Amino acid sequence: MGAVADAVLETGGEAIGVIPQMLLDKEVGHSGLTRLHVVQTMSERKWLMGELSDAFVALPGGIGTMDELFEAWTWTQLEIHRKPCALLNFDRYYDPLIAFLDRAVGEGFLRPRHRAALIIEHEIQRLFERLAAAGEIA
Repeated sequence: MGAVADAVLETGGEAIGVIPQMLLDKEVGHSGLTRLHVVQTMSERKWLMGELSDAFVALPGGIGTMDELFEAWTWTQLEIHRKPCALLNFDRYYDPLIAFLDRAVGEGFLRPRHRAALIIEHEIQRLFERLAAAGEIA
């Protein structure tokens, strides 16, 4: 996240962070952000990130990345928001997850329209194009 924030700031963009106090106490928060919101819990963090975001993009990551992606994507399914969710499948990192999602559709655990709502791209430029075209999910 720090590398993404640094790249955004270097190109003149705004980088807004949301961190729970407990993590700020354990780690050093990014000192160069445009804004840093400190909240009490991880749930508050995810909610505020959702409020502040226009879209949700998961880069290759671990369990925290999956938690945040799946919550944002679930919010789309439940119509809590209408913001696009996406995976950047860099170096085919998410291929096993994509296979799982496709199996979940085949087994009847995930509706095809909800699966289709997750944008998946290998190239960042194409991902940005699809996010721009998606706007709010209909």
